[in-house]
Parts: sequence; structure tokens; C-alpha cells
Amino acid sequence: MELILLERVEKLGQMGDVVKVKPGFARNFLLPQGKALRATEANRKRFETERAQLEAQNLERKQEADSVAEKMADMSVVIIRAASESGQLYGSVNGRDIAEAVSDAGVSVTRTQVVIDRPIKTLGIFDQTIRLHPEVSVAISINVAQSAEEAEAQADRVARGEPALLTAALADQQEAAEIAAEHAAAMAAVAAEVEAEEEAAAAEEAGADGEAEEGDKPAE
Repeated sequence: MELILLERVEKLGQMGDVVKVKPGFARNFLLPQGKALRATEANRKRFETERAQLEAQNLERKQEADSVAEKMADMSVVIIRAASESGQLYGSVNGRDIAEAVSDAGVSVTRTQVVIDRPIKTLGIFDQTIRLHPEVSVAISINVAQSAEEAEAQADRVARGEPALLTAALADQQEAAEIAAEHAAAMAAVAAEVEAEEEAAAAEEAGADGEAEEGDKPAE
């Protein structure tokens, strides 16, 4: 099916392009969402007549989207979900969940603006693209955790360059490393104490030898 695009469509074309698409994609997505017109002779003439107005409207929407994108810079939203000990969610986080979380954070977006290939199924922190306009996208952070406290801990770990998700295995490794560090510190403290005692004993012995030498000298 041939269509005239009324706006930029990713991987398809720019406003005004005449493109060929599958009928299902046209009927289910492009036409009902007002992104295209059937490429009939009448619609071609209509588009050329309205092109300047459409381009002006598109520019205005793009400028508004740019403004919103600036406000969303470095945005991070928290989504609370139950999960197993391994970090697998009981369920998933989908585009609707993300849209609701972003809207709750103060920026109204719809599910269709969330660019997500597959639902999130584990705890952790994920980069997520939000398409505010066909030509404007912004990346935000999705922090999926079992509680607000855990979300904060995950963010702190990522800031330190560590994995966001603290699995049981990783927790065991960290605990083992902490125990080893404490043991090494204790051994170092004992070694330092022994060395100090040996130095004190040597100094005391040297002092005693000096006093003995003084006592062995003949009286003048």
C-alpha cells in the first residue's frame, strides 16, 4: 500500500515521502494515528496545499518536545516490584508501567511513546528511550527494585561502578571480601604489636647492657 507520510517515521521516511508499506501496518498504525494518508491523487494535492501548515505545526511540536526533553535530562524513575532471590520479577515491567511512572514523575507520556523491545523481567537499573516527537527522543533511567530503600542502594552501587543488582552470589562474594579484609587488618595489627614489643624489648636489653658496662668500669 502506498502512503504519504505526514511526519517523520523512524526507518520509513520523512514528512512528504511516498512510501510502500504492508496493509496491516498502514491500517493498524500509520493511518489511525494520523501519521500518513493514502497516496491517492486527491490526497497528494491536499498534502501539497497543506504542506506549509503541516511543516509549521510539526516545527512547533518539535520545539515543545525539545523543551520537555531538557526537563527530562538525567530523569530516573523508580518502579517497585516483587522478585525472587535471584532478582527475577514476579511478572514484568512493560511500556504502560514505564509511561505511568514517568507521568507520576511530572511528565505526561503515553505507552506508545515508550520505545521498549521487550518487557523488563529482572531487578536493576535500565536505560529507556522515550520518544517525545518523531524527531526528539530522550533517554531516562528505570530503577526496578523491591523497595524505595533498595532502589536507592542500587543507584549508589551503580554510581560506584558496581552492578545494580546485588544477587545472593555477589553478596556472598562481598561478604567474603569484607571478612578477608578484616582478617588482613587484624593480622597487620597483631604484626605491628609484636614488632613494637620486640623493639621495646630490644631497647630495654640495650639499656641493661649499657648499665652493666658502666658498672664494670674501674673506679678512678
